[in-house]
Amino acid sequence: MLIAFNKPFGVLCQFTDRSTPPRATLAAFGLPPDVYAAGRLDHDSEGLLLLTEDGALAHRLTDPRHKQPKTYWVQVEGAPSTAQLQSLRDGVLLNDGPTLPAQATLLAPAPALWPRQPPVRLRKTVADGWIELVLSEGRNRQVRRMTAAVGLPTLRLIRVAIGGHALQGLLPGQWRAIA
Repeated sequence: MLIAFNKPFGVLCQFTDRSTPPRATLAAFGLPPDVYAAGRLDHDSEGLLLLTEDGALAHRLTDPRHKQPKTYWVQVEGAPSTAQLQSLRDGVLLNDGPTLPAQATLLAPAPALWPRQPPVRLRKTVADGWIELVLSEGRNRQVRRMTAAVGLPTLRLIRVAIGGHALQGLLPGQWRAIA
């Protein structure tokens, strides 16, 4: 079984949380029993999370050797320039080494999305823009670190696809079986 789930902002990619106070987890969304997340999506990120009970499938979806592309829509502070997009395409030097080249495209107009709760705080005097970023690796907080490295701090981060699997109209908190 493979489940596509649109993880809302502020939800952990696990079914339990031992912190005080407890944070929202996957347990609140009526997912089938015995599935677990194939990969991670940060607490402060949204979008596609795949879940399965099949360990071999989870490995194929998440292991970097299988190079499953991951597509993100990223709202950034600042208006992305051609040079900044090219830097993302070329690969960025991070503190843990250079990233692989990425596909980076300006999304104009901004994608039509659900409102985020809580809303993104925008500054009236600073422009913002949207980038579609496709990565073939998955380091910890990589998208946020890459955009910051080129001078475009991430305001909102939504994963819209992993390999051939996409959100396809799922609203936050909704899920569907895809295999």
